[in-house]
Amino acid sequence: MKMQGVYTALVTPFDNNGDVDFVRFKELIKMQITAGVDGIIPVGTTGESPTLTTKEHIKVVRTAVEAAAGKCPIIAGTGANSTAEALELTVLAKEAGADASLQVAPYYNKPTQEGLYRHFSEVANKAGLPIVLYNVPGRSGVSIAPETIARLSSNANVIAVKEAGGSVERVSSILELCDITILSGDDSLTVPMISLGAVGVISVASNIIPAEIKRMVDAANCGDFKTAAALHKKYYCIFRDLFIESNPIPVKAAMALKGWIEEVYRLPLCVISDKGREQLTASLKKCGFI
Repeated sequence: MKMQGVYTALVTPFDNNGDVDFVRFKELIKMQITAGVDGIIPVGTTGESPTLTTKEHIKVVRTAVEAAAGKCPIIAGTGANSTAEALELTVLAKEAGADASLQVAPYYNKPTQEGLYRHFSEVANKAGLPIVLYNVPGRSGVSIAPETIARLSSNANVIAVKEAGGSVERVSSILELCDITILSGDDSLTVPMISLGAVGVISVASNIIPAEIKRMVDAANCGDFKTAAALHKKYYCIFRDLFIESNPIPVKAAMALKGWIEEVYRLPLCVISDKGREQLTASLKKCGFI
């Protein structure tokens, strides 16, 4: 499975009772496919996976697979800080029809690099799905070292890495050691990362501007960095302000402004602050989203 382009880290919409709104979830997937994204990633960080039950988690994956109807791959977020749990979720996601899984670095328990290697290897070897490594030390508390990524890249089931460490230099560090597929994990770093060898993005912004992110990434992948940079500049304020508070609070607030979803979260996430809403709304207006 080769990954390239735009993969939307899709939100999980809730209704006013706090239940997963599967009707709107299907509508969001159809909108993403119409916009031309290359894949969809449900139940990741943006999908509020930590607050979903296992039953809900897998139903979201199954619903995504059904809604996509083979028009784009579904890469299910099935990482955990327990290797056994990550393996179980990944096996269940495979049974639900997922094409691959996104595996975040185990959070809170802060494993060593050897522990990370063994954790990802266990899931890759036993779950029966291709896996995408997810480096996000700001959330997990531990970084997957380039050397560890290089070790894991020899496993045929490890197909890519989502690089969300906030450093463009990581692309060069990884590609110096191996030729694994790299996807930016930060919308604002996508264009510079592609200039150094990344091939796409796992995007939060594409929840609201999927076609625009697709144009930006396609331009960069074709070497048209003038166009890519212009699109980056135009939408940079959105890239920035979607993280003015913890993701996915701002992006769900933006989607609610358009009436696409209800602005409902599960604790410990809660509604955006008045100050944050004011700044986010100004950026959305500036870019023509609202």
